[in-house]
Amino acid sequence: MKTLKGPGIFLAQYAGNEAPFNTLPDIARWAASLGFVGVQIPSNDHRLFDLEKAAASKTYCDDMAGMLAGHGIAITELSTHLQGQLVASHPAYDRLYDGFAPPALRGHTAERQAWAVDQLKLAAKASQNLGLSAHATFSGALAWHLFYPWPQRPAGLVEEAFAELGRRWRPILDAFDDAGVDVCFELHPGEDLHDGATFERFLDAVDHHPRANILYDPSHMVLQQMDYLAFIDLYHERIRAFHVKDAEFRPNGRAGVYGGYQNWIDRPGRFRSLGDGQIDFRAVFSKFAQYDYPGWAVLEWECCLKDPEQGAKEGAVFIRDHIIKVTDHAFDDFVATGADQAFNRQILGLD
Repeated sequence: MKTLKGPGIFLAQYAGNEAPFNTLPDIARWAASLGFVGVQIPSNDHRLFDLEKAAASKTYCDDMAGMLAGHGIAITELSTHLQGQLVASHPAYDRLYDGFAPPALRGHTAERQAWAVDQLKLAAKASQNLGLSAHATFSGALAWHLFYPWPQRPAGLVEEAFAELGRRWRPILDAFDDAGVDVCFELHPGEDLHDGATFERFLDAVDHHPRANILYDPSHMVLQQMDYLAFIDLYHERIRAFHVKDAEFRPNGRAGVYGGYQNWIDRPGRFRSLGDGQIDFRAVFSKFAQYDYPGWAVLEWECCLKDPEQGAKEGAVFIRDHIIKVTDHAFDDFVATGADQAFNRQILGLD
């Protein structure tokens, strides 16, 4: 069995223009001071990381890894959440998603999509240069606006959406396969891949590509009212990344899963800092120990109540205390009889 790695922290919600959050060395020093031993790096944030240089230069990657190691920090994964969103997006969201792309590409949907695909392929090479085995991203969405079956959907509409999603992602998955890196889709409302059923549709569309895998985040499953523990039983072979994020769901007489267009603080389902929500993380970490999860436990802080730095400080301790150091022997080995086939047949009364 494997003991998972951690605690790590996703830097996207912490990167900023003020020290210590505006350079990778400084934010790594800050993370290490809280007890984190890994960082998940948003590849689009040039204050922290140069994706193009990382894809082209092994020396750049070695220097970065060496600098982080000096602080006791490793890179858990790179992230292309924003670029992945642009691989496939419905025109209804074009204006909102333009901010995810460079200014010169805004308003130019085809060029923006081509840029996003190139970004993912650069991330594959950069991950290889960094010696990483997994990558975090979003799938994008062509059919999210159809998630509720009204008005009635024409026959074949959803199937065509997933066929196109597969066509767009297949060459990216192949690039990651060439790099020896798993693509881990965060299953997230707003993405075409947001639960087990949609992930299965996508797997069919890409012929069960070995690099099509899952970033497990139980908070999104709580907000969808899914069984987040049974999900691990069903899909553990494809789970290759893990965001440790808490959530709560408290429906009332005014709103439920859909949230009533309310702000996060007023929604029945909302994200919380670790330990403040409803997720049974002892059971989650036990499942990962049971199934030999091979990756990292990475804090993603998203809370509408608690200060982010307090959330990080508490989160490092929370994850550390939940990691199960797996046993290397069975608890009843002290009464082992040491047997062979002949002895077993005697016990069964066969000889």
